Amino acid sequence: MENQNYPEEIDLQKYLLVLKRRWLVGTGVFATFAGLAIFAVSVQKPAYEASGKLLFQSNRTSSLTGVGEKIGDLEALKRESNPLDTQALLVESTALKEQVIDALKLKDKTGEPWSPNSINLKARAVLGTDVLEVSSVYEKPELAKQIVNQVMKSFIENNISVNRSQAKAAGEFIQKQIPRARKNLEEAAENLRRFKATNQIIDLQQETEGTVSTINHLNDQLNEARSELADLKARESELRSQLNLPGNLATDITSSQVPGVQQVLEQLQTVQSELATLSTSLTESHPDIIGLKEKEAALKVLLNQRTIELLGYQPGISPGRLQMGSIKKDLTSRLIEIQTQRLGLAEKIGSLEKQRNVFRNRGIILPNLEKQLRERERQLSVAHSSYENLRKTLQEIRVAENQTVGNASIIEYADVNPSRQAVKKKMGITVGGTFAGLLLGIAAAFFVDLIDRRLKSVKEAEALFGYTVLGLIPKFETNDNTLTSEEYSGNISQRVIVATTPRTVIHEAYQMLQANLKFISLDKKVRSIAVTSSVTKEGKTEVAANLAAVTAEIGRKVLLVDADMYNPSQHHLWGLFNSIGLSNVMVGENDFETAVQKITNNLSVLTTGVIPPNPLALIDSERMTSFIEMLSKTYDCIIFDAPPLVGAAEAAVLSQMVDGVLVVVRPGLVDSASASAGKSLLERSEANVLGIVANGINVKYEPNNYFYYNPQSESTVENMNGVEERSSIKL
Repeated sequence: MENQNYPEEIDLQKYLLVLKRRWLVGTGVFATFAGLAIFAVSVQKPAYEASGKLLFQSNRTSSLTGVGEKIGDLEALKRESNPLDTQALLVESTALKEQVIDALKLKDKTGEPWSPNSINLKARAVLGTDVLEVSSVYEKPELAKQIVNQVMKSFIENNISVNRSQAKAAGEFIQKQIPRARKNLEEAAENLRRFKATNQIIDLQQETEGTVSTINHLNDQLNEARSELADLKARESELRSQLNLPGNLATDITSSQVPGVQQVLEQLQTVQSELATLSTSLTESHPDIIGLKEKEAALKVLLNQRTIELLGYQPGISPGRLQMGSIKKDLTSRLIEIQTQRLGLAEKIGSLEKQRNVFRNRGIILPNLEKQLRERERQLSVAHSSYENLRKTLQEIRVAENQTVGNASIIEYADVNPSRQAVKKKMGITVGGTFAGLLLGIAAAFFVDLIDRRLKSVKEAEALFGYTVLGLIPKFETNDNTLTSEEYSGNISQRVIVATTPRTVIHEAYQMLQANLKFISLDKKVRSIAVTSSVTKEGKTEVAANLAAVTAEIGRKVLLVDADMYNPSQHHLWGLFNSIGLSNVMVGENDFETAVQKITNNLSVLTTGVIPPNPLALIDSERMTSFIEMLSKTYDCIIFDAPPLVGAAEAAVLSQMVDGVLVVVRPGLVDSASASAGKSLLERSEANVLGIVANGINVKYEPNNYFYYNPQSESTVENMNGVEERSSIKL
């Protein structure tokens, strides 16, 4: 599964520990600001607030007459988002303050009138009402009351005066507007009249409805006529096919059936019959044949003349077709009748289409006419309404000019109470000073902690060195009430807790350190250990002494060697003489058995001896290497109290000779630069660093995951009274 990136959680405990460490700085800053706030509140002078109330509404006198109500009321103001804000500004105006100063004859100590800025005046609208609250704050309660009452009186007087002047100005303006409004009304009426006359408009709505109805009726008639016309055309076609008459011959044939034409036709047919009979027996030159042909020709001419006289034109029909039977006559008559009806219907359809087009064109322009008509009617209505409103308003203004009331009235005269502003100000100063002190105190604590380059906690030390924390030694103080173990004798220092105050939380911490060392040396035997630190005063000497003592308690044979020849201290802790020691053994003045001093059956101490001029030469020698190898064969554990890493090379050299190195770190004492330098020396010397021992730990300033202890352990750690209180400290 791929690693998922989660946002880093805020370590609140880390910040709480910063505040614990720097509580003195934070408390000092907080107390300073809180004290300043209390002092500022104490020097505040007492103040009194007088407040009265004004009601804004339409005046009652004008409402009785029914006119003049809109002059001087708040109707115009109500169209604004917050009307009373304007009135509040008028109450707080400089002009009104000057009137109050003149009315109350307010003067300063030199006898000069007050300036308007000297009057502390506030006006605010009461939410959800038409009430304006007027207030003033002064040290003298009676003066504050007088100022508020006078402000309200002066405001009402100004309001009445302003209303009168506004009414007069409005009347003059409206008087000038009435003639123009009357002219606009007359022009709008004349414009509407001309428009109706030009477009022949009586009632557009009825005309529109009638036009639509007429068009629909004409459409119905057209459809019916077209249907009849189609039927007549079909019948006409059928009769023509029966009569076999092309074109308009039916009319010609029917018209030729009069007696005069028919008589000539009969005579012609008789002559033609005789001519046909004689032609069979006589020749063409026979006189009878010639006579009959002449008679035939004369009859044809006569027939043609009578037909032309009857029809009025030369017929396109042969004489043989001018005579027909009764059935054909009837069919021909019906054909002529149908043709007549068809022609009549065609004319009717043409007439109906013309009428429909006329109404349709009218219907197209009606919406535009209606729109124009409505616009002119609206203009007339607006002009009429404007004219009537001006006349009505002028009447109201004439009445309002003579009224002596305003739109504001006093509903509550000034009442004096302790100033709410002064109380809020004191509370604000107190709360603000306290809050500012708290914030600045926290900021100061974090700032001091930030600029302090010392390692402040075990967590920081572990992160800087990068080694495992093998032991946590709480900070403790000693006193004279000690309980020395029966195994130890002599004048042992109280700082050797294992020997002087067993069965305590410190003792248990060293036992935990020894156990952790045992765990890490299971794979590779660690016999020789150098205990060092980055700088002096980190407690490496005490850690080495107590570690040697607690290791000896479990039955291991332990040798404690004081290899810090710059500041030897082990002989002070164990109450020993330092006449001979490590330096004497290294130069060959004394043998080891003479120099070593036995503390218990399992614990021996080798002090530094005489301090040599060049300690590095003694440490960095083959004899020291051989000496350590010899001790490893005799003792189960050899613990070297090495010099600090920074400032001396002996610790780095010694760390190469031993099996492992323990680095003592004291948070709150060593700075990050020194610790980094010590770590760098260890890395360059390629020493086997077993881990770090955090010494002098204040358990209150460390995260809870480092320590698990009962509530009584803190007092035990700090006071080491020697009582058998047991506490648990775990990594």
